[in-house]
Amino acid sequence: MVAGGVLPERHARPGADQEIRFCRGYDGVRIAFALHGSGPPLVVVSCWLSHLQHDWQSPVWRHFLDEFGAISTLVRYDERGFGMSDWHVSDFSLDARLGDLEAIVAALGFERFALLGMSGGAPVAMAYAARHPERVTRMILYGAPCGRRSLPSGDGSVEEAFRAMIRAGWAREDPIFRRVFTRIYIPEGSEEQMSWIDALQRMATSPANAVAARIAQQEVDVIDELPRIAAPTLVLQAVRDKAVRFENGPEIASRVPNSRLVALDSTNHILLADEPAWATFMREVRAFLEPDRRLRFDADKRMREELSPRELDVLRRAADGRSNEEIADALGLSVRTVERHLSNVYAKLGVAGKAARAGAVAEVFRRGLA
Repeated sequence: MVAGGVLPERHARPGADQEIRFCRGYDGVRIAFALHGSGPPLVVVSCWLSHLQHDWQSPVWRHFLDEFGAISTLVRYDERGFGMSDWHVSDFSLDARLGDLEAIVAALGFERFALLGMSGGAPVAMAYAARHPERVTRMILYGAPCGRRSLPSGDGSVEEAFRAMIRAGWAREDPIFRRVFTRIYIPEGSEEQMSWIDALQRMATSPANAVAARIAQQEVDVIDELPRIAAPTLVLQAVRDKAVRFENGPEIASRVPNSRLVALDSTNHILLADEPAWATFMREVRAFLEPDRRLRFDADKRMREELSPRELDVLRRAADGRSNEEIADALGLSVRTVERHLSNVYAKLGVAGKAARAGAVAEVFRRGLA
């Protein structure tokens, strides 16, 4: 294990500016997370429907990755039980998911960052922002449930039908059952896009995990924590979303201080690249994140002025995962000289302790210096 708790399993994603890493949750569950892009850090707390590698080929997700990577150092992760994270999971509770987010942040060494909570991941983002106000610069919520328990209404027959379809059809090659969920997420999608979501559901997790996570998410209740969120918050909600009620957006905005609601003219839960709502979404997000980008620009300038070329060389190689001995060999230096350069870097960046190396490396990725 290297500094900051990141496991030494690193993969370069062919054809994409992405690095995949792993860390551990409180119970040893391995969590996969990825970084790409440059700029101020933005950590995405997404729904279960993700796969860090598969998403890059997706006609449904690729525009998210491209456009967010152009304005931020984007951090995404596959939730426990999904994608490239461990599938052998028994705990899908809010506390476990919140712990995974905390582990990722610790592994990266981020001091402050923006949060993007999407769909079922939004309650985790809201809980984190409420409990760690000193860490979150600003928060974006999209397609969010309102934060209260959402147990099946009436006799529960509709929800039982959904769970039965997952158990019966999730792992089948024929997507007939998964297509029911696909039409809820992207009712205006093309056949190609729907086929990708059909395939992603099967690739993302097992039927048992899909049901267990769905039940756990319906039990989440963070409604009383919303007034404690201090970060400026942008709430975006599609007005005809078939997966999450639009009314959730106004309720969240009314409870979170310093928040603003933007209604999006869409029927899709996952906004598609060619719909006007996507352009509106990105315009709002860029403007909202601009203060972080200005601060980062000023900090980047100071960092380049403060760090010597040799210190930057050493730091870049540390960001590549090389040991001090390997850095010394590559640069023709003694190990002691490498250690001295790193100590100078840590002092200039204001990082210290066991997480100093991880914090310095995080700066390299956040500022596009790798």
